[in-house]
Amino acid sequence: MPHQRLSWLPLAVLLLLGLCACSRPPADDAARKARVYELYAGYKKDFPQAPEISAAQAVALAQQGELLPIDVREPVERAVSTLPGAVTAKEYLADPGRFAGKKAVAYCTIGYRSGVWAAQEAKKGLPVANMAGGLLGWLHAGGTLVDAKGEPTRTVHVYGRTWDLAPKGFTAVW
Repeated sequence: MPHQRLSWLPLAVLLLLGLCACSRPPADDAARKARVYELYAGYKKDFPQAPEISAAQAVALAQQGELLPIDVREPVERAVSTLPGAVTAKEYLADPGRFAGKKAVAYCTIGYRSGVWAAQEAKKGLPVANMAGGLLGWLHAGGTLVDAKGEPTRTVHVYGRTWDLAPKGFTAVW
């Protein structure tokens, strides 16, 4: 009899985990933003040596025309939207000097992939900062997005359901 009782336990645990994984993002923007930075704080342990810049600082630099956003995401993600003026990591590495006079800031969805990349480039002596909170932090700081044609958009690729944390008014895809 105990064997029969235990057989349903793994199924129940999986069902419960599945329900948690499929839960909706927080209802309000403040809670979404808090979750972005909670996740980022956990990820940051994997790249402690990466120089960092806040999303609010990056937005201010962009408004002054002094930001060089470097998008380290996959092409399918970039096809949905990017930060205005963004270049790919490959474009940047081909000729970093071409972008002199601008603050090079790497980003991805939440700052993990870009943090790992920025840490690698810092070891090589390239002055690249990681944007804390990534593209999601950028949006919560009031930043804008453009589509592949350079037109403003409110659609953002968030990599997966876990990162469906864009501010209200944005359409998240993954």
